[in-house]
Amino acid sequence: MTVLSTSSDGFRLHGEPLRIISGAMHYFRIHPDQWADRLRKARLMGLNTVETYVPWNLHQPEPGTLVLDGILDLPRYLRLAQAEGLHVLLRPGPYICAEWDGGGLPSWLTTDTDIRLRTSDPRFTDALDRYLDLLVPPLLPQLAANGGPVIAVQVENEYGAYGDDRAYLEHLAESFRARGVDELLFTCDQANPAHLAAGSLPGVLTTGTFGSRITESLDQLRAHQPEGPLMCAEFWIGWFDHWGEPHHVRDAADAAADLDRLLSAGASVNIYMFHGGTNFGFTNGANHDHAYEPIVTSYDYDAALTESGDPGPKYHAFREVIARHAPVPDEPAPAPSPKLPHTVVELGDRASLLPHASVLAKPVRVDAGPVTMEELGLRAGYVLYRTTVPAAGDGVLHFAGGVGDRAQVFVDGAPVGVLERERHEEALAVRVLRAGATLDVLVENMGGVNYGPRIGASKGLLGPVTFDGTALHGWDCHPLALDAAGAIPFAPAAGSPSDAGPAFHRGTFEVRTPADAFLSLPGWTKGQAWINGFHLGRYWNRGPQRTLYVPAPVLRPGTNDVVLLELQATTEPRVHLTDTPDLGPVKP
Repeated sequence: MTVLSTSSDGFRLHGEPLRIISGAMHYFRIHPDQWADRLRKARLMGLNTVETYVPWNLHQPEPGTLVLDGILDLPRYLRLAQAEGLHVLLRPGPYICAEWDGGGLPSWLTTDTDIRLRTSDPRFTDALDRYLDLLVPPLLPQLAANGGPVIAVQVENEYGAYGDDRAYLEHLAESFRARGVDELLFTCDQANPAHLAAGSLPGVLTTGTFGSRITESLDQLRAHQPEGPLMCAEFWIGWFDHWGEPHHVRDAADAAADLDRLLSAGASVNIYMFHGGTNFGFTNGANHDHAYEPIVTSYDYDAALTESGDPGPKYHAFREVIARHAPVPDEPAPAPSPKLPHTVVELGDRASLLPHASVLAKPVRVDAGPVTMEELGLRAGYVLYRTTVPAAGDGVLHFAGGVGDRAQVFVDGAPVGVLERERHEEALAVRVLRAGATLDVLVENMGGVNYGPRIGASKGLLGPVTFDGTALHGWDCHPLALDAAGAIPFAPAAGSPSDAGPAFHRGTFEVRTPADAFLSLPGWTKGQAWINGFHLGRYWNRGPQRTLYVPAPVLRPGTNDVVLLELQATTEPRVHLTDTPDLGPVKP
């Protein structure tokens, strides 16, 4: 029996009126040892509910598998939410967008070009059903009907912006029901008539997504759905950042005024984001409309809680607004978390990547042209492609179809240029000093497209490579997942730290009491960072983001280590741990 139901104008929980005042926070963007802290801060702001997506691509990295541990221990997250007295809105997709790699769809699925994604194509729905067969059973105890915190489950995600396959939405709703999900189902779409019509289902609650024009948006929602609760399932209070653009912020007073308008209209709300968190590792997504635009590592989103979990200006402003409409705990607002004292880390050990690629990944030999990252079975990371150039001289390397997404090119170990997908670059003029010279092409996956028709676009080298019109054959392809960087044979650095070329750098530092910190990398160009083996994510001096968040649980008392993969060059042999984030200049 459904615990949460709807009436002509609102929600009922166990028959009693309920206004949902929710905030989005994604367990997979937060260190699991910090889940309880963030949930407590949600309650203290006045929220009675939290919302989260469920990323199919991480929970099922291979067909037939299910990962539910560590940062993916969703049942534990749900239990912690209930212990804090919070309800949960669960959004299992299968597509989540979320500025997340591939929109949450697994690469083993999206690389099959014959599958029509997010449709009633049996190849898609069969894969989805097999996933739900594994995912749903361990979540059933967490449903409200079974005594758990989950009061509602979303069907798809903003589907009206993508397609109009009603049979697909019906299949998905029935898939949840058939597996024992008896809770209230809802859809969410941008608040315009076309999206609402294409993305909704009879008998399923329709909700809207918008960040402003509150009255107009609620009117659109009511025109589509004459009766039932009004709910903004994503009240956008900030925005995300792409590399190379300013950091987005929204004035706290402006956002709070719109929240007050929503609540004054009697609507329920899910604040997107209450706490954004971090795209750790290789999990960020990308947009690709006119150009490819990868998303930064931080998902701070200018949310109520900052990336490090501290109350920001919106936290206090929203708490005041919520108190006008609903009970707020009679407890002090939480204080900022302790921060690590400023620490300088000397990176005295070094190992060049190109000579050690085979240590990280056994090469796959391809006699013809290079193959894509997906054909090598790699979801994320890098591929090093290696071959020889048969003739010497000045000429043009041409990469048919371009690169996915950024390629550094080397001849006999010397850097000769960079190609980027976002600049639509496919050719590079080079000088080859000898016949048989080694050509290395290191290609970086900068994040899978998360929105629109280009989800699943290939990574790596996307077609044949020629030198002055002659095709290059016989490639050794090294799929570099970089989940075993500890295998690299480090040695004390020799020469200048500015030596060009991709290289790993390592150093150690002492910690007395672990606390949150921010890794600052002045003088470094572009690469990846790990602390104690935990993959913090990507850095790039293109900005806007200038620091990487280091969660306190990543650190340990005593000796800690930091490893960087610097792709180009650095002018510094050191990095800094600071107590202040730098997300870059603000968008005017």
